[in-house]
Amino acid sequence: MKNSLYYPILFMIAVTVVFIAILASINYMLTDTIAFNQESELRQKILYIFDVLPENDDPQEIKRAFDEKIKQKTINDIEVYTLIENNQEAAYAVPINGPGLWGSINAYIGLNKDFTKIIGIEFITQSETPGLGGRISEDIYKNQFRNIDIEGAADGNYIISSPQPGSNVDAIAGATQTSSAVVKMINEDLNTFFESTGVR
Repeated sequence: MKNSLYYPILFMIAVTVVFIAILASINYMLTDTIAFNQESELRQKILYIFDVLPENDDPQEIKRAFDEKIKQKTINDIEVYTLIENNQEAAYAVPINGPGLWGSINAYIGLNKDFTKIIGIEFITQSETPGLGGRISEDIYKNQFRNIDIEGAADGNYIISSPQPGSNVDAIAGATQTSSAVVKMINEDLNTFFESTGVR
């Protein structure tokens, strides 16, 4: 039998089936853990936007802080996250998305309760070049989006990236296209959001 031409084929099929079964079993057993970790990552990102992350980055602490401070709300068919302080809505995290250099960029932009300031940003998914466009996920870039006054923004240009006149954020060196894509995404989606709410 072992000398048969079919033996290697049958052996490989059997080994493949066994490994597939093992991997499927592991995946099934870890489904809840994987889902919890993904949810924990999103919670952490939303808390970061509002600058209310707990000192301890333990997933259970993050969940506790999120459940205490964050609520979901629909504003004109747009699902947003709301920061609750003293039983009142204090700020909002609005979803934004658009094309980057290598794929879609999905993020949330934080706004104060009066929609007059951008208070933070966090990127949920992005596939930009590591070390270049991928640096949009680094704190040194994201921290530029804290407390940007947009009340008097002209022509819906809430974010202006250097080296343009009147810039309020610095572009990432060597990643001009990604930096421009982020600015365009923010301005276009904020305009859409403000128009839908009647703010602008």
